[in-house]
Amino acid sequence: MLQGHRTWIFENKPVIISTGTVGGPFEANGNVPESFDILHDDMWLQQDSFEKAQQTMMEEACQHAIKNSSIQKEQVNFFIGGDLTNQITPTTFAAKSVGVPYFGLFNACATSMEALALSACIVNNGGADYILSGTSSHNAAAERQFRYPTEYGGQKPPTAQWTVTGAGCSLLAQHGNGPAVTSATIGKIVDMGITDAFNMGGAMAPAAVDTIIAHLKERNIDPSYYDLIITGDLGKIGNKVSFDLLQENGIHVKKEQYVDCGLTIYREDQPVLSGGSGAACSSVGVYGHYLKLMKEKKVKRILSVATGALHSPLSIKQKASIPCIAHAVSIESGSDDV
Repeated sequence: MLQGHRTWIFENKPVIISTGTVGGPFEANGNVPESFDILHDDMWLQQDSFEKAQQTMMEEACQHAIKNSSIQKEQVNFFIGGDLTNQITPTTFAAKSVGVPYFGLFNACATSMEALALSACIVNNGGADYILSGTSSHNAAAERQFRYPTEYGGQKPPTAQWTVTGAGCSLLAQHGNGPAVTSATIGKIVDMGITDAFNMGGAMAPAAVDTIIAHLKERNIDPSYYDLIITGDLGKIGNKVSFDLLQENGIHVKKEQYVDCGLTIYREDQPVLSGGSGAACSSVGVYGHYLKLMKEKKVKRILSVATGALHSPLSIKQKASIPCIAHAVSIESGSDDV
């Protein structure tokens, strides 16, 4: 199963049999509202805190993934997920409601593909029949934990990004109909000494490049193998930086082939500065929009590269640099000609 130093090949090809995606009002007015199963018109979701609203979205994404499948909740072996908020409490509290044995993860905005990679590893090796994996984020919850409360109204630089209010979940199975998870390359920490918490895209770009290069080398494939290489939430800054770094390293990805969930979810005229971000950015982008393209047979093979900045409010106050990571998972059409 191990190929090279950090790439797993899933010979049994676990299948994503269903997904669930949830968004908020800003996402409902975005670029791909049709990619969400549930859209809310209220940031509070009738809860008394933003954190509880985030928990509700994670519950809904899990419930919808099960509803969209042909199995019952009792057949799900594990739920693997995480988020950015206060010791991943929204995901943990959602796991309490979902009632499935639970692995909690934290890899910041790279958690979505970390969870899918681990799920595929377990299912591929017979450790489970069905696994839910997903992530969530909430704009207001993330703002007050990592930056300033929204009531403060602080001005942000153009390098800053807009945290997605949403949740995305996949249901992975040993067998069934749907796209297959065929491989995963596990990221390593890349720290370029950046300390600006308002430039996440620039900080994370080298980690994305490191993982993409390792994935292509260890699988011995060319970038053209994939219809799309999809980064998680690099935004405008990180997308350009990482694209240029790939070219400099001899990885000739085409511009139209190299896309970012943070640039997909919102319209150009929405005030998201450099683009979308957050733990839900990759999960709703991939499980919603890009798997929809795969279902419509517009793409056959995608490489999802979720990116994460592993700082904390405390480390930023202590002037520490921002360690970053990226995990890559390949998802391929279930058709025989792939």
